[in-house]
Amino acid sequence: MSGTAQVLDARLLQALLQTLGPRRVLHQPAHLHAYACDGYVAQQGLPRAVVFPETTEEVAAVVSLLNQYDVPFLPRGAGTGLSGGATPLHGEVVISLARMNKLLAVDLENLRAVVQPGLVNLWLTKRVAHAGCYYAPDPSSQSVCTLGGNLAENAGGSHCLKYGVTTNHVLAAKVVLPNGEVVDLGATYGDAVGYDLLGLLVGSEGTLGIATEITVRLLKKPEAVQTALALFDRVADASDTVSAILRAGIVPAAIEMMDQLAMQAVDKSHYHVGYPPDAEAVLLIEVDGLAGGVEEQMRRVVELCRQHAARSVQVAQCEEERALWWSSRKMAFGATGRISPDYIVQDGVIPRTRLTEVLQYIADLSRNSGLRIANVFHAGDGNLHPLICYDARIPGQAELAAAVGSQILRACVDAGGSITGEHGVGVEKRAEMTYQFCDADLAAQEAVRLVFNPRNLCNPGKLFPTPGRCSEVRQSAWLAAQFAAVSAGFPEQTRILAPDRQGRQDGVY
Repeated sequence: MSGTAQVLDARLLQALLQTLGPRRVLHQPAHLHAYACDGYVAQQGLPRAVVFPETTEEVAAVVSLLNQYDVPFLPRGAGTGLSGGATPLHGEVVISLARMNKLLAVDLENLRAVVQPGLVNLWLTKRVAHAGCYYAPDPSSQSVCTLGGNLAENAGGSHCLKYGVTTNHVLAAKVVLPNGEVVDLGATYGDAVGYDLLGLLVGSEGTLGIATEITVRLLKKPEAVQTALALFDRVADASDTVSAILRAGIVPAAIEMMDQLAMQAVDKSHYHVGYPPDAEAVLLIEVDGLAGGVEEQMRRVVELCRQHAARSVQVAQCEEERALWWSSRKMAFGATGRISPDYIVQDGVIPRTRLTEVLQYIADLSRNSGLRIANVFHAGDGNLHPLICYDARIPGQAELAAAVGSQILRACVDAGGSITGEHGVGVEKRAEMTYQFCDADLAAQEAVRLVFNPRNLCNPGKLFPTPGRCSEVRQSAWLAAQFAAVSAGFPEQTRILAPDRQGRQDGVY
């Protein structure tokens, strides 16, 4: 990280101060370090300034000023992102939406709510809980992450298997475009007329505009919920159980998996469950709905777990026990700090039918690289979250961990999946974009971005490699050195290739 922030033009600074007031503009270098990165700390940079608008009009005014002075900018929520989407690498002005945290309107009869982007995810559920309602997308960071950030990354969560990810629950949005214009996208009721521009915005990682008001769908709480915890002596048995449950026609609200290392980390934390140290995996399975149906579904789930060699299956007997199990799962990322000074969280997606072989591949990577890898993930929809443990104080380990992460993402693509399910590409996975997509694919996506963001002032350098340099990135000396370091000792048969990728092991389509 550069220790010196780019200097803000004195005239622009004065205009920002006049627009927002001195208490809502940070520009002294000592005040900017807290905004050097998000939850992805491997790359950092200092912004020119940080501003705190509170209304759509103020966001639009700030963006218009930054356009006038040709200064790049980026939106930021709570900074919990895990791919560097809110990291100012080009001297951007950070537009913090933290003060835009109001619940603007609630329509309980039609199950709708209008929120500002800085509202914390869990706060929305708490505000409507009295009416038996809730907001379904539940990232593990839901107690701190914001709905604007969820929209930018199309965040998922443990219950996305049954209820879908953010895009399934965002209905409309008021958006400040990168030139300062304000538009309304989507429709509060029914389908929007014309092109699905809201669908483009959700998951665009802050590169197409800034949502300042978001209309979301609320759900009624289910009549009954039951949660089971199943322990397995083999990861393969736990993986096969996931497919068996869904193949049986059961769609649980959630199926989460943790492996042995993740369980050890959790049990060293405040959320001590007492996982057996020799168990290889645990499944956390939740079903919900009408009371009678839930009881029957859980009976079948328990039966399928036992048929697939579960060591034990428990059904939570009270809300406190269920809450403990879920807390242990949702705090697993943080708990990894108990067993490793540093770690990288990856976010690949695979067909769930290939869980067993991909997890074995990750185990082989761990053994050959000498780095421990804890697996904590949304097993039901194949969204893997391997946590690659390393010690940055040991020369070369950080680079090795990054290389292992890249290998895992490539294996996910080879298996027919994707390099990200909910954390986004940001700056972390730009090089891997050239593995999943060919140059023509990337050019088409970049062309869409240029329609909204023609001057590339809004969150530049995110999502895509440098325009026109896809092949160069693919063959970059840095990436080649990473793979040379980690690939040594990996037999060719450890590669996982989808049928349509045979013979394309270099990733060039």
